[in-house]
Amino acid sequence: MELSYCVVNTNAREHLLTCLEAIRRTNPPAVEHEILVLDNASADASADAVRDQPGVRLIARERRAGLAENNSILLREAKGEFCLLLNEDAEIQPGAAAALLEALRSDPEAAIAGAQLLDPDGAESPCAWRLPSVGSAFAQAAFLHRRLVTESGHGPETTEVGWVQSAAMLVRRQAATEVNYYDPSFFVYSEEVDFQKRLRDAGWTVLHVPAARATHHEQLATDRAGAGRRVVQFHRGRDMYMRKHHSAPAVLLCRLLWAWSYVPRAIAAAFMPGRSSRYYWLHARRALRPRGGGEGMAEAAEAYNRRLSSDQAVAARTR
Repeated sequence: MELSYCVVNTNAREHLLTCLEAIRRTNPPAVEHEILVLDNASADASADAVRDQPGVRLIARERRAGLAENNSILLREAKGEFCLLLNEDAEIQPGAAAALLEALRSDPEAAIAGAQLLDPDGAESPCAWRLPSVGSAFAQAAFLHRRLVTESGHGPETTEVGWVQSAAMLVRRQAATEVNYYDPSFFVYSEEVDFQKRLRDAGWTVLHVPAARATHHEQLATDRAGAGRRVVQFHRGRDMYMRKHHSAPAVLLCRLLWAWSYVPRAIAAAFMPGRSSRYYWLHARRALRPRGGGEGMAEAAEAYNRRLSSDQAVAARTR
């Protein structure tokens, strides 16, 4: 089998159904494929919605886990030579799968091919960057990141980049096996950066393919209640990446630079309607002290799992 579509879903039933419909509508007709859906203990009947769909293999988890762990499960379970990892809120566009496959078929040294992501209005979103480093942190602190760090949006040609966002990312399964898949120490955020860094260290390359396009509906961006947890988890993940791949002085300097980059935004937001100054101050604090207090997405998942266990215990006693 050549292609495995691999989708992780957490409480996004309608987005998941749209994602699956787009896969069926756009799959290259000559490509033998399978569709795997890992449902991350959703509470919205997502698993039931796809359980009996033809051509879909469902992995229904009873406990919620992080994206790194879930993507590794899918990569291990997949039968395809190539695995197209998709967020449940990604809607692949016609020709995208074919373009991503062609990029990896034609470059045997490439392990990853990332699609150009579009926002729901059809505008291109940044989706490929240089790997995090002191240099990229300086660029962000100087507000030059769009010119010096972002590597997508610079033309129609397929190019080698540092890393691509994993919302619509084709993976050569052989390469993923070689580096032992994702590091489960990452819950979410920077897990794909670490994965691609380790692939590059092993001699593989990463490609951005503008001809492949996918709409990313960014369902988490509309979850205002979880915004604080996402900020905490984002900075934890980025700091974990830096501590894993860089020296202690580099980690400290990057914390300072990244924290500073949010200060002018926080000040400006205080005078701009519709912007939250508190949101940027939270970013600044968590960038400076990423391992400090505060509930992240990992803690929210643990609390959810405890509630599940409690509910199951109550149900068992009342039978």
